[in-house]
Amino acid sequence: MVLRARFTLPPDRPQGDEILILGNATWADYERLLEERGDRSAPRIAYLEGAVEIMSPSRDHEKIKTHIGHLVAAWCLHVGVEFRAVGSWTLKDEAVARGVEPDECYVIGIEDRERPHLAIEVEWTRGGLDKLEIYRLLDVSEVWRWRKDRIRVYVLRGEEYHEAPRSEVLPELDLTLLASFLDRPRTSQAIREYTEALRALE
Repeated sequence: MVLRARFTLPPDRPQGDEILILGNATWADYERLLEERGDRSAPRIAYLEGAVEIMSPSRDHEKIKTHIGHLVAAWCLHVGVEFRAVGSWTLKDEAVARGVEPDECYVIGIEDRERPHLAIEVEWTRGGLDKLEIYRLLDVSEVWRWRKDRIRVYVLRGEEYHEAPRSEVLPELDLTLLASFLDRPRTSQAIREYTEALRALE
């Protein structure tokens, strides 16, 4: 297990995420990596039963996750849904040997809780740990996966995630409409045009 790694993107891969998988890692190794990383939002570190993923997100990855986050917030404000955005909240549980840091996550409603209702994962580059398998025993109600301009919804039923046609945490949210604004070059433009589209539907 390598405890000291350089968390940087190589210069010849500016468009992709840099993903490093370390095997045979103990929970103490995982905690030490989190401590060494400190309060920075990157790299994001995940743990699954002895395997550690260290992911340095690309600029494009961060753009998509930020667009999604702002548009979810815009929709909630538009329809009056109370929410708490908690970003890349470190979710972990030694008892089930799992830890993860979502791209974005949310607690919906006015009550606080120990786990978010919704986590969002951007899959810009494949090859990392199975995040659904991590979230599965961390009791996160719903996970959205963005890949290739599409958002897929996975809802936790019992101890398994099932793909669903729409969100159950935010059932009135049209994800196809939201995703259609993710290609805007500026976050402000995406929010403005999405809000205008929501008003046009009233």
